[in-house]
Amino acid sequence: MYRIRLTLPKRVSATYRNLDIIHDSLVHAWIDAGALPESVVGQQAGIWHFGVLGWNSKRENHVHTLVVGSPDDDLSGVLKKFDPSAVCYSRALTAEQIDFSQGQILEDSDPVGPGQSALGLVLLSPLAISRQARGKNTPRWHTQLLEADLSRAVSHRLSRLTGRDVDLKISPDHLYLRAHPKHDTLIQTKEMKNGRRAFVIGMRAPLVIQGSEEDLRLAWYAGIGEKNRSGFGCIGLAERGIGR
Repeated sequence: MYRIRLTLPKRVSATYRNLDIIHDSLVHAWIDAGALPESVVGQQAGIWHFGVLGWNSKRENHVHTLVVGSPDDDLSGVLKKFDPSAVCYSRALTAEQIDFSQGQILEDSDPVGPGQSALGLVLLSPLAISRQARGKNTPRWHTQLLEADLSRAVSHRLSRLTGRDVDLKISPDHLYLRAHPKHDTLIQTKEMKNGRRAFVIGMRAPLVIQGSEEDLRLAWYAGIGEKNRSGFGCIGLAERGIGR
């Protein structure tokens, strides 16, 4: 299990419009560091996730830090060989470019101590939870944390990915939700050649997660919810905050 923060120098950021260019730049870095393409992309890929730290403006997004983690032993070994200069990708279709060659890599340390059974969390990237049953006019993604069974959704997905029973209890901060009833965010993930755009709706709020040491550690390195390899469900410690 391994997780890193790749951070640009202060007052330096990269700009992008679609989240998939971040994904593609990281895939380039994975392969450059020695990963097989099928181990990081596609249905047979190993478990890994990332989060994007930055801010938004009207026309574009800004990123200063990428958080990347994996609970997979083989991918963790590759992640330790990441080269910031390989996190670089250009796309002619949208005239976007990501360049983290000036970045510094630091390990994002394991927060789970002996006997620990709970963590207070912030979402470094939005949490995506899809609806299990949808009518014709029902949106695909949940937009309210209280309307989704977070514990079941997160535990079920991690159980399926790992092939073992994962039992996590996840509770949102109710005071935060009362003060911020609208806590969903629309993330543009991709722009097609025909001009159509793909979106995912994610949610942000402080959370408390409870479970065994093993399951808490899995959530830290694998991410929670859906679309983890696309930049969703990256968690951080509430006591550390978002950070630069």
